[in-house]
Amino acid sequence: MTDVHSKATRSYNMSKIKGKDTKPELLVRQFLHKNGFRYRLHVKDLPGKPDIVLPKYKTVLFVHGCFWHGHENCRYYVVPKTRTDWWLNKINRNIFSDIKNQKLLISQGWKVIEVWECELKHQVVHITLKNVCQSIRL
Repeated sequence: MTDVHSKATRSYNMSKIKGKDTKPELLVRQFLHKNGFRYRLHVKDLPGKPDIVLPKYKTVLFVHGCFWHGHENCRYYVVPKTRTDWWLNKINRNIFSDIKNQKLLISQGWKVIEVWECELKHQVVHITLKNVCQSIRL
């Protein structure tokens, strides 16, 4: 199957996808700050450069996009019909990297919390963020 966009259009679209400061990440950060949590961002010294690091609680948060991190059984994770092998390879590398980094962080004594993009949608966002706060404080 061929791509519905020209190579230039596809390249432009892909260049606009951010790796940091995404809307879901900003939503979590805003909520945490409003609830008195102070954090650091994208700490390079830690495995996987966690999106949010709460040193006081020895906790890290990863805010994952469902597509990019292959969220199983999620309506937002749909394998593209073009270049399927390439995409599956990329997504599987992300999943492998996520698992490896989580194990390293846990072995260093960090608590790891994953927040998925789909968990921040309008109908469930308040439950998700409340659960994140409770998990941090445990």
